[in-house]
Amino acid sequence: MILKQRDVADCHHLYELLVDPAVFPFVREKAHTYDEYVFLTKKTIEAEECGELISRTIVDEWGSPIGTINLYDVHEQSGFLGTWIGSPYFGLGYNQRAKEAFFNELFFSCDIQTVYMRIRKHNERSYHAALKLPYCTLANELRPDIFEALNQKGDYNLFQIEKDLYHLHLMRTSPTIERKEA
Repeated sequence: MILKQRDVADCHHLYELLVDPAVFPFVREKAHTYDEYVFLTKKTIEAEECGELISRTIVDEWGSPIGTINLYDVHEQSGFLGTWIGSPYFGLGYNQRAKEAFFNELFFSCDIQTVYMRIRKHNERSYHAALKLPYCTLANELRPDIFEALNQKGDYNLFQIEKDLYHLHLMRTSPTIERKEA
């Protein structure tokens, strides 16, 4: 298991990872104190109960929290992905595994059709991580309305993951099951 439901009990460890200068500038909801992080986590849990977002804690092999993955602004079977992982866990494959587990949940259990990712143009780590996903498409020109709206408040690239393309990727990469003819 790489994902679990959000829990206030994980806040202390997550907050320590969040405030790292390699992480903090790139998170969507910035908490400047531990108490503020607990408040934001409670608010996130409540927002999920209301269907406004979907949020999970990313855990390592031992169940220790190492980051979060979220689908924000859920509307008309789509939303915006927000992921962060603590710097001690950079480059160890957690990001891709967490995304795949989250996409499986979103697309096959939550009836989400499109996941968007807005990535700051100067965030090279996230940009290159998105390019590694074979089912992810740069959508700056495909979704000009969303791209233009995002860039009124910042300097972003827009990526999208469509359920159909993700499903096709799974079908191509999953081991085939041999069946005996009766």
